Amino acid sequence: MLLNQEVFASIIHNTPLISIDLIVENIKGQILLGKRINEPAKDFWFVPGGRIFKDETLDTAFARIVENEIGLDIKRKDATFIDVYEHFYNNNVFDNEFSTHYVVLAHKIVTNEKLTLNDQHEKYEWFEKDVLLNRDDVHKYTKDYFKGNR
Repeated sequence: MLLNQEVFASIIHNTPLISIDLIVENIKGQILLGKRINEPAKDFWFVPGGRIFKDETLDTAFARIVENEIGLDIKRKDATFIDVYEHFYNNNVFDNEFSTHYVVLAHKIVTNEKLTLNDQHEKYEWFEKDVLLNRDDVHKYTKDYFKGNR
């Protein structure tokens, strides 16, 4: 369910958001990243993903997020669950008045299908893992998925 700005701002201000991040890997082992146009993490390269809506099952949320973010019909059971992560930002999608806290369920998808990408990012690119780990414009929370220390 999409919320109006006032309600959503109150939720961000008072509770953590639960989201699913998609680690999309092609058959060459490259990772899909998008350059974010919205806060938090604006102007950084980040994996696709989205928040889970109230009263939405994890399976339904996963399918919706995959369809919206990369245009594929993939079920959660066909992805690999990686781990639970926490992301803390000093700002939020609206302003710098309060922080954002995400609890993230990271899932990996390996695909060679043609992707249909949405407009949540300025652009998309495929990155080698060693390259993304060494770039300053790849967000630290994205890098965490590839550091192998979890």
